[in-house]
Amino acid sequence: MVNLLENVVQFTAIILFLCLIYYYRYFKKMKRERVLTGIENLIFRLTQSAFILCAASVVLLFLDRNFG
Repeated sequence: MVNLLENVVQFTAIILFLCLIYYYRYFKKMKRERVLTGIENLIFRLTQSAFILCAASVVLLFLDRNFG
């Protein structure tokens, strides 16, 4: 049962990451065409932060598995 839940969490993380990439690219394109509204700018900054946090967590998990 625990393995199934871990697989579901990993699957949803992949889906969320793909959505994150889509929205980042969308807002980047919209930023070139026009000035973003306050909410759009906030979401754009949050997606940038999410990329950084995701990359850092993957690196930390990789290092923990290999050297921990």
